[in-house]
Amino acid sequence: MTNAASMFRPVPRTGVIYVMTEAGERGFHYGHPDWCNLGQGAPETGELPGSAPRLNTIEIDAERSEYAPVPGLWELREAVAALYNARYRRGLPSQYSAENVAIASGGRVALTRLATALGRVNLGHVLPDYTAYEELLEVFRAFVPIPIVLHERDGFRLTPERLREAIVGSGLGALLASNPCNPTGRLIAGEDLRRWVNTCSKLSCALILDEFYSHYVYGPPSLMRDGELPRSVSACAWVEDVDEDPVVVVDGLTKNWRYPGLRLSWTVGPKSIIDRVSSAGSFLDGGAPHCLQRAALPLLEPEVADREAAAIQSAFSIKRQLMLDGLSDMGIGVAGAEDGGPEGAFYCFADLRNLPEPLNDGMHFFKAALERQVICVPGVFFDIDPGNRRDHIASRLAGFVRLSFGPERAQIERGLERLAELVRG
Repeated sequence: MTNAASMFRPVPRTGVIYVMTEAGERGFHYGHPDWCNLGQGAPETGELPGSAPRLNTIEIDAERSEYAPVPGLWELREAVAALYNARYRRGLPSQYSAENVAIASGGRVALTRLATALGRVNLGHVLPDYTAYEELLEVFRAFVPIPIVLHERDGFRLTPERLREAIVGSGLGALLASNPCNPTGRLIAGEDLRRWVNTCSKLSCALILDEFYSHYVYGPPSLMRDGELPRSVSACAWVEDVDEDPVVVVDGLTKNWRYPGLRLSWTVGPKSIIDRVSSAGSFLDGGAPHCLQRAALPLLEPEVADREAAAIQSAFSIKRQLMLDGLSDMGIGVAGAEDGGPEGAFYCFADLRNLPEPLNDGMHFFKAALERQVICVPGVFFDIDPGNRRDHIASRLAGFVRLSFGPERAQIERGLERLAELVRG
């Protein structure tokens, strides 16, 4: 008898989905009072001190039941452009318009549209980086994924000098990276980010940045102005001409507005690229839900967005320090510790290599933590390897795990207590 799936190729789960599946087989479900989910990259979704009121209802009527345009509702595209101009383009002659924005159903869909629209180029991607990039970079055959190894000795940071070397040496036509970085929390900002944009523009290399954590900014101190950090960081601040510079950013409500369940994102870039991305959406996904786009409009008001960012930075800074202190007490280091810890996002990329065997291995640590109802993500999943071209080489990230301080503080405290018990034996 023919195997029903024999005509289909195996499709691997992303690292995060793998760990959540493993946890589910052991009894985990969302809202379970006994589990501590320090694995999945989701922020707490309730009200924070100082945050804007949360969205509690979504209206559906005859109009909102219609299809929305594939590139997104014009009003929402205008609102995104206005937010970026208010935050990053004040006083600059080149301004974003609705035509510089496309709306999609979440970050993965937006990135898939971009990957579909890319031509036959060498596409650079950094290691480590977001686990979902692996399959995304493999399934599309038009471009060639080229890894850029970030060194631990450099704090997993890609300097402008090394970026230029990678573009010239590998003939890169595009670069994909998360900023702040998932999983390390490293942030490219200020002068370094200006040089990234300038280098890519001069060398005709499209800079594609996943900015889904751009509200989660904790440093470096050089970003401080009048004693405060910026409410957000974006490459859009350093673009000279919004329609000529090959800079494309992806963001959305998932992380920066703490609405992961709404799956609403936007892509901002030159009009010519947005037109191609929207065309890809016409056959890939058909566009984001009309009612969700209408509901999102008030959230994009600059005052509301900045209020949310300020609340995030205040609340998550406390949880960040809680995790850093807890891991330090266990003898576990963190990537970027030499600079005070992660500068962005809500993860600690924990270095287990000083722990006794077998806990110094990320996969074993993950499985042992599951027995104590704590979820983390092994570091090997961030050593993204499209096509398994490095499958014969042991991962240099095997001694790491990613731990999230996205959940509520009480859940983080319980999780750290259980991990401390695990380490003590």
